[in-house]
Amino acid sequence: MITLYGSLRSRASRCAWALNELGVDYQRDLLPDGGHKKPDFLKINPAGKAPALKDGDVVMAESLAINLYLARKYDNGLWPSSEADQAAALQWTVWAACEAEPSAVTIAIERLFKPEDQRNDAKAKEAEEALKPRLAHIDSQLKGKDHLVGGALSIADINVASVLASALVTNVDLGPYPDLKRWLTATANRPAYKKAREG
Repeated sequence: MITLYGSLRSRASRCAWALNELGVDYQRDLLPDGGHKKPDFLKINPAGKAPALKDGDVVMAESLAINLYLARKYDNGLWPSSEADQAAALQWTVWAACEAEPSAVTIAIERLFKPEDQRNDAKAKEAEEALKPRLAHIDSQLKGKDHLVGGALSIADINVASVLASALVTNVDLGPYPDLKRWLTATANRPAYKKAREG
């Protein structure tokens, strides 16, 4: 049985989404407050960060890398069949981590996770400005398409949407990016996504 470590509000939800889409049985250790620093968890991930995944002899961290591993091993349609589409899935995953996530996380922290009296709106606005060209780029790639790679949902959609999904609830102006907004809304309405967020 696969064990996924990480709370509902952590990046572990990305991995839960992928597991749900794959139809793979798993158990979830939500890690109580401070659990990521406990000796038992540090044996799983010495870096002391969630998520982490244990699948038999495979133990790994980093949510987007976990998702690539799961898609390749368990497939069920999430891992693209052609080498060109596999390359595109890898490219989009790295793009999400390097280009989109830093700004998206800053916005989420300042507008969602921090107590209201500790939020820095100027910092959030600066991050949103930095995110705009990335949103324009992905919007242009989704014109006339329902998926980033190939003709069906793939791990590329899951990895990129999981990074940008917070934009739907952090008052990021998605008006200039209608194809991105349509795609993000559709992915967020998937039963496997909702299940991951609800535990």
